[in-house]
Amino acid sequence: MTRFTLTFCAALMAAPLLPATAYADDPEITDVHVEKDGMTWRFHVTILHPDTGWDHYADGWEVLDADGHVLALRKLHHPHVNEQPFTRSMGNVMLPDGTREVYVRARCSVEDWTGESTAVRVPY
Repeated sequence: MTRFTLTFCAALMAAPLLPATAYADDPEITDVHVEKDGMTWRFHVTILHPDTGWDHYADGWEVLDADGHVLALRKLHHPHVNEQPFTRSMGNVMLPDGTREVYVRARCSVEDWTGESTAVRVPY
């Protein structure tokens, strides 16, 4: 056997020993509620994610425009192991005039920004 073959076989045998977080589910946006708050907007975002603790948890969500520009970012500073799904809010979000739809996506501390963005209609 060549050195490459031995290395490749060793890597294949070690794959089942990788931590479960390498194969973890993406955070899922299960609900978004948007409301006008004076001249700005308030977002209430509900996320479902199998947080395991500080080693792996949903650590943020963001609001994007149709072109993918970040309009707002909400960091989540701790795991929500025993609170699933959980809702966190963010106010003072400025949306460009005429915006009728935005996209919300979540990330986790292991997988970063993954999964699908959720389209959200902005109320008139």
